[in-house]
Amino acid sequence: MATPLSRKVTIGDLRAARRGGVKMPMLTCYDFTTARLMQEAGVPALLVGDSAANVILGHPTTLPVSLSFMIDITAAVRRGAPLALVVADMPFGSYQGSVARGSRNVFKLVQQTGCDCVKLEAGDSQLRLVRELADAGVAVMAHLGLRPQSVNLVGGYRYQGRTAGEAMEIVRLAKAMEAAGAAALLLEAVPAEVGRAVVDAVGLPIIGCGAGPHCHGHVVVTQDAIGLTGTRPRFVPALGDLATPSRRLFEQYADAVQSGAYPAPEHQYEMQPGESQKLRSASPAARSIDGPVATTDRA
Repeated sequence: MATPLSRKVTIGDLRAARRGGVKMPMLTCYDFTTARLMQEAGVPALLVGDSAANVILGHPTTLPVSLSFMIDITAAVRRGAPLALVVADMPFGSYQGSVARGSRNVFKLVQQTGCDCVKLEAGDSQLRLVRELADAGVAVMAHLGLRPQSVNLVGGYRYQGRTAGEAMEIVRLAKAMEAAGAAALLLEAVPAEVGRAVVDAVGLPIIGCGAGPHCHGHVVVTQDAIGLTGTRPRFVPALGDLATPSRRLFEQYADAVQSGAYPAPEHQYEMQPGESQKLRSASPAARSIDGPVATTDRA
């Protein structure tokens, strides 16, 4: 059974997981409070994904999120889980175009968030950038297989590696990323045979996201797994249903306010002894107050 993290988890632990045959759990995380709970639950690795565009901001794709947004939420996750291995997504448009621009934006994200690793949706055009970042000491996780930032190019969210030719291309690119200096791979939405082929072809630790059982760790979108999104990809486990009890609690609050049950006396502040009477005497508007006058120190 998992226990709260007691020491800092690093990319070295991910490499050790590959060597030792231990699977590393990873969940997506986008805020301080959830990060704190995940660290307390013993989740060793957190992915601050651009999937926040979908599950936090309500966009149909991951494309709209900005670098500044990713910096803000990654820094929040880092504060909430200082011991976890925090991997941060580079959003669409922040690392393409030129190596200099991509490097500058990656350095900015690392410096301002304290993340341990940066994830890029990688193609051949990113090989020079991966090499540049590795030379600078940045741990890069290259994202292969289904790449959500390419949704408009591939025509939707469809799993990859359907044919031997597609699988061989993924393996080729995995080898190229390893040669360029990538520290790890994330492999999304491919058949298990393709996941196994990539594991066998490279020496890097591989995080699977719907890539079969052979990967060295696995990540899913948390909101999908706990029933908050209403949809669940076939590779995501059903960890529970937080939507139904959450709705019930929200309904209870709304009913309490509408019925007048909230706020009750125990929810109100009290003036110092004798001050309520002075207020009544000094203010005509306060003379009709029945009982202690509530004061508020925050909204």
